[in-house]
Amino acid sequence: MNEQLKRLYCVFKNRDWSWLVAGVAVVVVGALPPLSYGADTNFGPDSYAPPDALQVLHWWTSDSERKAVKVLSDRLAQENIVWRNAAVPGGAGVGASKVLKSRVLAGHAPEVTQLNGVVFGEWADLGLLLELDNVSRPGNWKKVLFPTVWSLVQNRDHVVAAPLGIQRINMLFYNKKVFDRLGLVVPRTWADFDRVATKLKQAGVVPLAQSSEAWQVATLFETLVLAESGPAFYRRLFVDMSPQAYADPRLAHALKRLRGLKQWMPLPLRELSWNDMTRQFADGDAAMFVMGDWVKGELKAWGRMPDVDFACSTVPGTDDYHLYSVDTLAMFAGDYSHQPAQEKLAQILMSASVQTDYNQVKGSIPVWRYPDKTKMDSCSLASWRTFSKGSAFQAPSLVHRMATDETTKDAIVAEVRRYFMDDKITEADTQHRLAAIARSSPKTARSEE
Repeated sequence: MNEQLKRLYCVFKNRDWSWLVAGVAVVVVGALPPLSYGADTNFGPDSYAPPDALQVLHWWTSDSERKAVKVLSDRLAQENIVWRNAAVPGGAGVGASKVLKSRVLAGHAPEVTQLNGVVFGEWADLGLLLELDNVSRPGNWKKVLFPTVWSLVQNRDHVVAAPLGIQRINMLFYNKKVFDRLGLVVPRTWADFDRVATKLKQAGVVPLAQSSEAWQVATLFETLVLAESGPAFYRRLFVDMSPQAYADPRLAHALKRLRGLKQWMPLPLRELSWNDMTRQFADGDAAMFVMGDWVKGELKAWGRMPDVDFACSTVPGTDDYHLYSVDTLAMFAGDYSHQPAQEKLAQILMSASVQTDYNQVKGSIPVWRYPDKTKMDSCSLASWRTFSKGSAFQAPSLVHRMATDETTKDAIVAEVRRYFMDDKITEADTQHRLAAIARSSPKTARSEE
């Protein structure tokens, strides 16, 4: 493990040092960060899970997410394998990511972790992840999975993660009862949106729910970029990290629209969790909400029904596009003593029944190319049809780790929130700052070598 730790330091030495400092502190004092975990979790250095138990670190802690976890843990229990919950609260996995890195540095990696996006390659290149070829080959994952998902879970021709579901992020939820009461039609264009928002405000209803939490602001922003430019330009910004793209007028327009939407939001903005914002929307305190389809899962967990209490549309200008994130679980190899149980979990995650049941609860769609569409509601069917159109219509979420490395993502998210909250900052100034972040990103540095 010492050699792996050295390699870990080398890989991340030019990245965000905050988690690294925290990890070193963990190693020195022999303790973990003072965060709250599940009641059945023991992270002490003298605790070892039996071969038929898997500790799973994740950030699924809302009502619907806990129900989705129960789908997985109950199915695993049928194989006589215990799911040991290690849940770290916090939207978008900000806290869980830091805890994971600290635990690995301390030599106490979990057997399983939620690990979304492009960071797979970094962990796999360190030799820390269990390769799942023994499951993916006989399961014919290459044929079963969407090509985008199949590419995501591979590293150097080996499968290093098990995919669970695909989330659509460019969703516009609207309170159907409020819309019906006021005789409103869901907006398809931004001109429609402004007209609907004006009528809602005149009726004493907040048009658009919004938190000032950084990742939520940035989630709204990335949907606006997609609406303004389409997937090709979106990828130039957030995947290719082209500094020149950040000077494009389309980015300035997206920034202006982001700030312009503040007139329809509850002011002053408060830093509330996404599920707190969902509660406000569900209670009719706001008529619309831009957020990923995990909102649908939460609303259903509270007894609200699609096309009755609420309905799903897309952010104006994005109906043909799918801004996506993929839920995945990766396995840490360790001494390989847990490999049979880890491979069994991967097999379970990709089974037809779990793909259907998990995604019904979570609000997402299966990663299978040909799922059981009879089990999908109208929101899921629209998501599946759009994602099925292929990569030209897909955009990997920046905020949810699908597009670029963690440090670059965090810097962009912080800069976008700074612009959004401070009306004195100009679009041009923000564009210059974002271009500087792009120039310093690892991808740009490699391309210039």
